[in-house]
Amino acid sequence: MVWQKADELAFQVYMTTKKFPREEIFGLTSQMRRAVTSVSANIVEGYARSSQKEKVQFYSIARGSLAEIEYFLDFTLRLKYITEKDHTNLTNLRDEVGRLLNGFINSTRHD
Repeated sequence: MVWQKADELAFQVYMTTKKFPREEIFGLTSQMRRAVTSVSANIVEGYARSSQKEKVQFYSIARGSLAEIEYFLDFTLRLKYITEKDHTNLTNLRDEVGRLLNGFINSTRHD
């Protein structure tokens, strides 16, 4: 479930950043896309690891990337690259991924 939500967040960020100004292609567009795909990629990589410690490490990296996304969403709203509605929708999805990921980390630590 957490990976699917993270994947949906990545998809939505990609669709939203398509609307960014052309001069941001190597700036915010690239940074946001790298951060958001890092979430899903680290969840997948962590899941494939055999040790509990390695799993938690990759899930924690994913959580750090979610924090980056939080900042980028707020910053791009200030720049008016995204609308209030897009900001709310993406923030809600980011928060949901965060809750699921925290639960995933906690359950992994207690396995």
